[in-house]
Amino acid sequence: MLTTEIKEMPVNERIISMEEIWDSLYLEEKEIESPAWHKEILRKRVNLINSGKANFISIQELKNANS
Repeated sequence: MLTTEIKEMPVNERIISMEEIWDSLYLEEKEIESPAWHKEILRKRVNLINSGKANFISIQELKNANS
């Protein structure tokens, strides 16, 4: 399926399709390796939390910041 075809689908159908893809990946027998850049971001975030320097915001604050 092409990106242009996906964009023509209603949003709810795209979400359902995405969930089905995630479910199919979850059921794979072999583990999917996370990319190195993702591991690095997670490592930095864990270090911030462990050092007490992490800043946490609520979901509502996040929504407000992105509107």
